[in-house]
Order: sequence, then C-alpha cells, then structure tokens
Amino acid sequence: MELLTLDSLLAFVALSALEIILGIDNVIYIAILCGRLPKAQQQFARNVGLWLAMGIRIALLFCISWLAALTTPLFTLSLMDKTWEPSTRDLVLGLGGLVLIAKAVLEMHHQVEPPAHVEGVSKKKALLSIILVQICLMDIIFSIDSVLTAIGMATQLSVMVAAIIVAVLVMMIFAGAVARVIERHPTLKTLALSFLVLIGAGLVLESIHVHVPKGAIYFAMGFSLAIELVNIKMRGKTPYHPQGH
Repeated sequence: MELLTLDSLLAFVALSALEIILGIDNVIYIAILCGRLPKAQQQFARNVGLWLAMGIRIALLFCISWLAALTTPLFTLSLMDKTWEPSTRDLVLGLGGLVLIAKAVLEMHHQVEPPAHVEGVSKKKALLSIILVQICLMDIIFSIDSVLTAIGMATQLSVMVAAIIVAVLVMMIFAGAVARVIERHPTLKTLALSFLVLIGAGLVLESIHVHVPKGAIYFAMGFSLAIELVNIKMRGKTPYHPQGH
C-alpha cells in the first residue's frame, strides 16, 4: 500500500497541512460570497463550493501532463530591457488575481453602501446560481497553485488525492465558523476583504514572474488578524462613554 510507507505518510501529513493553509484564502472568499445569500442557503452554498474545490483539484491531478503544458511560454514580450514569456498558467493567475481584487473592492463597496433589498424567491435563486458560478471560477484559479504544490511535494497520485480530500473536509468543518465570525464582526469582514486584495495582488505579481513568498503573505494576514482580535477583545472590555460625559 502506497499510503502505509513512512515516506508516504510523512508526505501525506505535510501536504495535508499545506493544502489546509493554501485553502484559507478559498474559505475566506467562499464565506464572504455566501454571506450575501439568505441564511437558509448559506450552508448549502458553502458546502457546494468546497465540494467543487475538491472535485476540481482531484480532476486537475489526473491531468498532470496537461498541467505541465500550462507552464510552456506562449509568446515573448520585451519592455525596457525586460522580457516576459507568459504561459497559460501566468495568464490564468493574472486574470484571476485581477478578478479577485475587483471582487473584493466591490464587496467593500457593498459593505459601505448596502444594495437595495431584493425581494422574490426567483431573484434569490438567481443570486444563488450566480454565487455558485463565481465560487466555481475562483476555485479553478486557487486550485492551479494548490495542485502544482501537491505535485511538487509528493510523487504518488493516491497520496495527493488523499491529502486534498482531508484538507477540504477540514475546511468544510471550519467554514461555517469562519463565516459566522466574519459576519458577527464587520471589521473582520473588512480585514478578510483586504486579505483577498493582498492574495489577488500576489497572484498578479506571480503571473509576471515576480516571486512573493507565500509565507510572507500568510504572516501578514496572521499578524493583522491577531491585532484585530486584540482590538475586538479590548472593545468588549471598554465601557461605552457618550460624548460629553
């Protein structure tokens, strides 16, 4: 059994942990998008979004040769003694990063100026379908890096598939809690949207071959989150004093 050897088990544990970390941005994105749905549909949309994420990742794993072709340069651009040879992967990551930035900025706008209340069941169903399409498209963007990481860390396909399944199941367990915390604290939602802008900018930079260590991005996210949690705790302890008293 491939999974029962020591090397395979170590690769499985390490890859599962890394896939969970890489999936944080996916969970945040899904939680924010689903927050715009009626309460009765949010859990369903989160679960479908994460099942789609797992299905897309596993499907890409079975297309390893196709993934390798994604890194082949399509053409060459020269500008100010700099050359850029974009591949299909670069174009997908760049476009996905720009879409992610635009989506996060639009969500910030909706948060500041909420849209008019939408009435009617048919419109809610249309909104659910639109949200699921957006989740599916962004899952594809997030999955490319996730699957390439899996291929680089493990050699057995069974190990990669098992690690991705475990990672998505863990994300599914905590997705609801993440969504509830984000919705309960508006400042955390703004911070989460800022994270998506940061992640989108990282994707755009990566698409033009400017390497940004993912560890630095996750450290910035973790540090900002820790500071905001301290602020929330302090605000909860500080009594409210009306102005002039």
